[in-house]
Amino acid sequence: MPRPFSYAYLIAAICFSIQALGVGTYISFGVFFNPLMEEFGWSRAVISGASSTAFLCAGVFGILVGRLNDRFGPRRIMSVTALLLGLGCVLMARLTSLGELYLFYGLIFGMGLSAIDVIALTTVARWFSQRRGFMTGIVKVGTGAGQFAIPLLAGALILHYGWRWAIALIGIGVAAALALMAQFLRRDPAAMILKNRPQTAGADFAVPEADLGLSLSQAVRTVQLWTICLLNLFLVFCLMIILLHIVPYARDAGIPPLRAAGVLSTIGGVSMLGRFASGLVIDRRGSKIVMHACFLLLLGDLVWLQFADRLWGLYLFAAFYGLAHGGFFTAISPLVAEWFGIRFHGSLFGIVVCFGTLGGAAGPLAAGRLFDLLGSYQLTFRIVIGMALVAWGLLLSLRPVKGTDLNCELY
Repeated sequence: MPRPFSYAYLIAAICFSIQALGVGTYISFGVFFNPLMEEFGWSRAVISGASSTAFLCAGVFGILVGRLNDRFGPRRIMSVTALLLGLGCVLMARLTSLGELYLFYGLIFGMGLSAIDVIALTTVARWFSQRRGFMTGIVKVGTGAGQFAIPLLAGALILHYGWRWAIALIGIGVAAALALMAQFLRRDPAAMILKNRPQTAGADFAVPEADLGLSLSQAVRTVQLWTICLLNLFLVFCLMIILLHIVPYARDAGIPPLRAAGVLSTIGGVSMLGRFASGLVIDRRGSKIVMHACFLLLLGDLVWLQFADRLWGLYLFAAFYGLAHGGFFTAISPLVAEWFGIRFHGSLFGIVVCFGTLGGAAGPLAAGRLFDLLGSYQLTFRIVIGMALVAWGLLLSLRPVKGTDLNCELY
């Protein structure tokens, strides 16, 4: 049996790859918009609705995935959801109607997507107690890598083989890779050591307490859990509006298509730096201080966006926004671990992720509706500032759970 210390880094590499493949496949759906519009004549809003449906399903089923992960471990759950993710893509290759689009991509693919964040971030949180923030940051860098690589692969496959073969090949390849990697996942080092070498537990590796933290019933009765849930809802509402509408905003400002797309690429590239840097700070100062810094960056950047209508201004916005974006998504999982422990981290993080997906699905749709009514993003961006302030206020109100021996009060 491999030493737990070395096996932990294999776990981190697998979780990095899960993030890259899962999120990258979801983001690459945008590459299929034009082929779908050309073949079926559907509007952009209708196709976007399927993406939002998948996002919502991922959040709702994420609660169930988190509970099952706590009970059965990540190997079985990741294996099943990998097959669902791939099946959704393969069925898309035989798409003939709008109802099938929402069934194949919105529901089946969305169910497969539900495990990507919950499994990867919960598993790495359980394997790394001393450097949890840093390793979470490393794993979340995988998100940026996938956002960069898989859409490019999808574009090349569409060019050479057509969109149907492209989405089928991506689905088969990603599902096979995820299912294979899932076989090496283990819930935590304590379980692996006690099963294989109980007499040497602790000799090579400082095993974190698998049962440290609140029970699920205790956690759901705390104000702190629902505060974090609402914080994540408002926050992801804001972040997804920017991600999905910054390119149209740039195009409306007269920026050429390729350079406008570069604004989004800048966000993705800089967010990898934000994830890495925030992970280092989390280990030293905790998740809460990182999120405070990210809110300062985000709010200042959103004010700047009100006046940024030239290319250099938008790229400057993208650079600072990317830092904040990467920091936020890295800090959420360690924040849950700091406040409630890792005993039921999968279940609790699944609940928090579900609230985030509700906000993430509602935000872009609301922004699109407001633009259709007003012909401008100005009111939308002001609403985003207001929602970000509400989320920051919720973070400021967050206090340690009374009667626990967790370390969140240090942060």
